[in-house]
Amino acid sequence: MPLLRMHPSTTALLVVDIQDRLLPTIHAHDAMIASVRGLIQGCTLLEMPVIVTEQYVRGLGHTCAAISQVLPAGAPVFEKMAFSALTPDVVSALRAARRTSIIVCGIEAHVCVLQTVLDCCASGLQAFHATDAISAGQPDQIEPAFRRMERVGSTPTGAISALYELMHSCEHPAFKRMLPIAKDILAMRRGV
Repeated sequence: MPLLRMHPSTTALLVVDIQDRLLPTIHAHDAMIASVRGLIQGCTLLEMPVIVTEQYVRGLGHTCAAISQVLPAGAPVFEKMAFSALTPDVVSALRAARRTSIIVCGIEAHVCVLQTVLDCCASGLQAFHATDAISAGQPDQIEPAFRRMERVGSTPTGAISALYELMHSCEHPAFKRMLPIAKDILAMRRGV
């Protein structure tokens, strides 16, 4: 079996449904937001595509300000009604960017994130689910969702771990600019 690694030239970040009206119901949402923001900032620094989905905007609102304010200019935001974020629009964006692997983060772990990961794995994309950047309104549903993602072939990771893996070395040109992002993730998760 080949060693599964993330690389900036083949990986995209998919941010699933972190929306205004849903966010207050989400377990430990401040810590999750810190990790998602760090992933977005780090992937932007590495010039990777960042794709965002929004579930049923009329009912749930748009992506929350804490996320939308760190999105790179021109990041596509696709509305969806299906639970899976692997919509035709997202698939087209991934194909256009020639991405074969994807880091998935967002909410809710056991619904939209799980179904997205299931579809990614079924379609041949290598999925990585960023466990500290995923949550749900029902905390007891998170771990079973993670186990199912892993069983279908997705690889668990954390936000900081993913960013360091994407750089591969402290000699990477972005390393010094990535350090404050990693420190911000830690500080925001600790509530400092």
